[in-house]
Amino acid sequence: MADPTPIKQVRNIGPKTAEWLEAIGIFTFEDLERLGAIEAYKLLVERYPHKVSMNALWGLQGALIGIPWNEISPVVKDKLKAELEESGS
Repeated sequence: MADPTPIKQVRNIGPKTAEWLEAIGIFTFEDLERLGAIEAYKLLVERYPHKVSMNALWGLQGALIGIPWNEISPVVKDKLKAELEESGS
């Protein structure tokens, strides 16, 4: 089995976001994968309410599916926003 991928080495995750993710207990790609983009984003917003933008959600989703955050389609963005609203955020 391969070693876990440190969150700092994951595509779309910059140094500041990696720091924030580690502060909420997400240290590896596998941690992010287990939690999912929506839940990770909600935890980030809870901890850093005035610093985290929707771009963080796009980045988290892009990291999970292996594409650059700015290539997330409008359809996927709308789906993520709907899921976020349905989850109570």
